[in-house]
Amino acid sequence: MEAGLESPVDEDGVHDSFSQLIAEQSQNGGPSDAFQLQQLQRHLDEEDRDNVAHLSSPGRDLRERRLRQRDVQWEDDERQGDPLLGERWSSATMRILSSMPSRTIGRSRGAIISQYYNRTMQLRRRRQSRPAIRDFSHSARPSIRGYGMEADSTDAEVSKRERLVNNLQNLSVSDRVRMLRAMPLNVAEKSELRRLALQKEKSTISGSQIPCCSQLKYYIIIGARQSWYSWLSFLHSLQLGQVALKRVSGRFGSGVLSYFLFLKTLLFFNLFLFLVTGVFLVLPQAVHPPVLPAGRASFSGLELLTGAGYFSDTVMYYGYYCNYTLGRSCMEADGGQNVSLPNGTRLDCVSENLTYNMPLAYFFTIGVSFFITCIILVYSMSKSFGQSFRIDKSHSILAMKVLSSWDFKVIKKTSVKLMSENICTQLKELLAEVNHKHVKNTRCQKLWRLMVHGLAWAICIASTTACVLAIYYFSGHMHQKQSSRSTIDPLLNEASLLALPVVVSLINLLLPGLFNLAAWMEDYDSPSVRTYVSIGRNLMLKVSVLGVLCYHWLGRVAADPKMIGLECWESFVGQELYRFLLMEFIFTLLDTLFGEFLWRLFSEKVLKRRRKPVFDIAKNVLELIYGQTLAWLGVLFTPLLPAVQLFKLLLLFYIKMSSVMMNCQSPRKPYRVSQMTTVFITLLCFPSFLGASVCVTYTMWSLTPSSSCGPFRELKTMFQAGKRWVEALEKDNPNLSVLARAHSYLVENPFFLFVGAGIFLIVIYFHSQVVDGQRKIIGLLQEQIQNEGEDKKFLITRLQSIHEQKRTPGRRLTSQDC
Repeated sequence: MEAGLESPVDEDGVHDSFSQLIAEQSQNGGPSDAFQLQQLQRHLDEEDRDNVAHLSSPGRDLRERRLRQRDVQWEDDERQGDPLLGERWSSATMRILSSMPSRTIGRSRGAIISQYYNRTMQLRRRRQSRPAIRDFSHSARPSIRGYGMEADSTDAEVSKRERLVNNLQNLSVSDRVRMLRAMPLNVAEKSELRRLALQKEKSTISGSQIPCCSQLKYYIIIGARQSWYSWLSFLHSLQLGQVALKRVSGRFGSGVLSYFLFLKTLLFFNLFLFLVTGVFLVLPQAVHPPVLPAGRASFSGLELLTGAGYFSDTVMYYGYYCNYTLGRSCMEADGGQNVSLPNGTRLDCVSENLTYNMPLAYFFTIGVSFFITCIILVYSMSKSFGQSFRIDKSHSILAMKVLSSWDFKVIKKTSVKLMSENICTQLKELLAEVNHKHVKNTRCQKLWRLMVHGLAWAICIASTTACVLAIYYFSGHMHQKQSSRSTIDPLLNEASLLALPVVVSLINLLLPGLFNLAAWMEDYDSPSVRTYVSIGRNLMLKVSVLGVLCYHWLGRVAADPKMIGLECWESFVGQELYRFLLMEFIFTLLDTLFGEFLWRLFSEKVLKRRRKPVFDIAKNVLELIYGQTLAWLGVLFTPLLPAVQLFKLLLLFYIKMSSVMMNCQSPRKPYRVSQMTTVFITLLCFPSFLGASVCVTYTMWSLTPSSSCGPFRELKTMFQAGKRWVEALEKDNPNLSVLARAHSYLVENPFFLFVGAGIFLIVIYFHSQVVDGQRKIIGLLQEQIQNEGEDKKFLITRLQSIHEQKRTPGRRLTSQDC
């Protein structure tokens, strides 16, 4: 039967069924909803006419005519937009329409109070088993049917209100709040019910005699709750730049906001690395310092820029850490001096108390910190994928922003202003996305744009290649010059170490300007596309530069350190990374000063324009990723480098925040960047963290450590520290041979690393596929909803036409009889 009704052949049967339904509704003697609505509207109109405030006057008549003309014009526009509004429906069709679930409006207040009185009674009866409040069914959809018949008397409503207040009073605080929130009443009536419930509760408490212990318990609970809320408020106030971020979001949109949120994410990663290395490496070595060689360099101030000199013999660098087991008994046995043996560990120290194997701690601290960072990155990336790559059509988001984006709990004037600016900017972005039209170009125009894009990419690739080759040859020249440097002026030799970081930072500062010029030549229609293209070009530059620098450090310096007179090449590489990180920060400050502040002053004072520079998201974000990659590369050679990066990011956050608010303007074309945070996290994970992990793993597995410094001295590889520890455990306790086999299969074999990386990639791939499948399903469901709406319009139109056709012959026969 159902299949038959769905086929076009039985369309007449469907129309007959609808006609029968109309006939039944027409024969129904009870008052219909449409009739009640018409009577209600007629009574309201009569009351308005009888009202003294509506007495006719010339000014009022003129305003009424204007309002009437405006209403007529609005109705004409609506009828042109929706053909269903242009029809004059019959009373039978109106009865059918009024009984549809989608045409419901609401119930009377008495019905709501009666319904929630019953719900509170049920909740009180079920409190013996303490079920959750969310297990209760929601109220049915309010209906317009029975609008006049469901109206209770005033006395009955008051009695039901009192009983509802009594029931609310007997509920717990959380259940009372949830029940009041679920009631479809206005805020004033909810506040009145809550006030009455609290008033009766206070009168009941004051009227009854409460024992002293209960009062003390009551005051302790209140004090603990207030302390907890104060603590949460204090923690919320400690969040970095919360109010400033709201201001940035309101003035500059989600693109600039994503930069500062990404900077806060990097702060978290560096704080984690600093805590791990500080607790397990820096602090134990600082408590048990090694014996320093004679003739230690004094502090001259240049070390703050170069990182060499006085800082070389501190806990900041790899060479300071010892290769023996730290312990109090060892120092007492050797007259207060720590001793290192060729085998790497003192056996008599291991058997004593308070021992700490520094080589083993150094190896596992670096490995575990990178592993945990990888897990956090993968989780953040998968979560960001799920949040950004979902169905978020601009029309639906625009409706939600317009109708339900305001938070009515905000009462401060500053907070209200910030929220209004934020919502206004978001609406601009959504409207720009909705109104964006894809222009169809001709073949000649497409060919011309293709040639322009090809020329721009050729310029960018050629300039990047030239700069990378310049860095490669200049680093080689500095390497040879360092091998033949004189010792006449140590300060001059130390200052010459800044040449390579200055050249690389200068290239990273100037070349993105050429990329912006190429993007201006391409003239992209969409600002978001231009941002993503700029991110790709800056990423190409940063990855190429870091690749050349890693080859210089691990291929030239580490391969033959004696050629340039280095006793500890690990500390030298750590100093190089410190210099690069510091120079990158200095040039970022110079770019902020000259590129934003001085340009604003020049534009306002000299050019007499109010035009300010636009914040370059791609350039600044890639600078953050570049600096974070240097920090991850240097944590093996400089355990305190995450602390330097943390301090740099804190300064950069407030400096950039002030510069953006003072010197920059919002983009000319607002655009929404729903997936930019996901792109940032992805770039941080794959090119940045993956490259740093490969370099650190290659250093620990393949390169030979220095023989005169560091915790891995006189070992073939850093990896042998863990292997020797496992062998010692197996020798002392043969039952731990399983641990030795697990170490050989899981840690010594590089296949485990590839399997782990493959599992992470598979998890990310499946998560993205699941999200993509959900997006497709939601898209199909939305399309089905739209089709059902069109079906309703079609059925209502055909229903009206068939009904009119059946009424027309009857009218003709009546006119003929007359």
